[in-house]
Amino acid sequence: MSGGEAVFADTAREGGALAENITHFARALRAAGLKVGPGSAHDAIEALRLAGIGQREDFYWTLFSVFVKRHEDTEIFEQAFTLFWRKRALMERMLQALMPIAPAPQRQQRDPVNRRVSDALLDTGKPQPIERPKPEVEIDASLTVSDMEVLRSKDFGQMSAREIAQARRAITELVLPFEKLKTRRLTASSRGRIIDMRRSIRASLRAGGMIALKKAEPNERLAPVVALCDISGSMSEYTQVFLHFLHALSEKRRVHSFVFGTRLTNITRTLRQKDPDEALKLAGGHVRDWAGGTRIAPCIDAFNRAWSRRVLGQGAVVLLITDGLERDAADGTLGKAMERLHMSCRRLIWLNPLLRYEGFEARARGIRQIMPHVDEFRSIHNIESMETLCRALDAPRGRDASPRKWLKQMAALVA
Repeated sequence: MSGGEAVFADTAREGGALAENITHFARALRAAGLKVGPGSAHDAIEALRLAGIGQREDFYWTLFSVFVKRHEDTEIFEQAFTLFWRKRALMERMLQALMPIAPAPQRQQRDPVNRRVSDALLDTGKPQPIERPKPEVEIDASLTVSDMEVLRSKDFGQMSAREIAQARRAITELVLPFEKLKTRRLTASSRGRIIDMRRSIRASLRAGGMIALKKAEPNERLAPVVALCDISGSMSEYTQVFLHFLHALSEKRRVHSFVFGTRLTNITRTLRQKDPDEALKLAGGHVRDWAGGTRIAPCIDAFNRAWSRRVLGQGAVVLLITDGLERDAADGTLGKAMERLHMSCRRLIWLNPLLRYEGFEARARGIRQIMPHVDEFRSIHNIESMETLCRALDAPRGRDASPRKWLKQMAALVA
């Protein structure tokens, strides 16, 4: 009997701890997003039995060859393997069949923009003892109607890691906006009202002098979207979820994404990655001030000077995601920067999670400087508010989100 077969024989006599841990590890990988079916765990156990287990590296590559089927899954597998088997001498104890179950992963500080692997391991918890014989049951984890209604109205800041993952999946299923704008370029149309002289003359030459009038109409294109997202400590939880919305939106139309805390960072290219978690991880690598302080005025001014002429043409819509709590708003520079931003775009929508409170009042100095220069003032704290935003982007300026109410309140406060 080989060394690998001996280890599995000892493991089987003591309760099958190794097989149970491999099964639990496969379920964690499936929760993290890898395409791991019920048969993959059996294949991994059989591969380990045939290949034998010597060192940790041998164990890693044997599991890698079974579970990783796509290049983009490599990093997720590495993170999951490190978290699952990270304790000192864990492999040795497991190989000697002295460990009854795999230890539950401990909480640790995680990357704020890539929590898929650690959330999957934390959510699965400790593997429960397996009653033999018992067939594996595939559970449908889709949300029921009532669960979805609760999730739609729940604040992002109050969601657990599992609910955040469900919210991200729900965001990808939103009906995204497809507002189109007419341009000065013309396109051929049999129902157009404009005579296309160039096409008409070409048609007459082919017809031997017979003039057949060709018509055209203005071409239509999707309006570009520019997002300025606050990533300060008070906004980081909301911005993380909203970046998933921007990633889904960028697959359908042109989106320019910027984040700011104490400095402005362009993350447009990183959000074009196909995998949303990989895109957000790359974005987090470029951002140095995540969950730090807030300097809204200098960041908006930097955008106006460096990027406004490049990205605010062709009827762009600007989404400003911030709570407006500026530390240095006494000199009025925030109001001037917002005025220039407002004049450079076709439509400026301010998304503020503080609006979820019924008793919200525009008392903060930064809020009072931003408010006069926005076209719409909306909340962005749950999935329902994102659905409202999608409908608003497909329609003309919404009167339901007009800032006039808050401007009157500000005038009353000054008086």
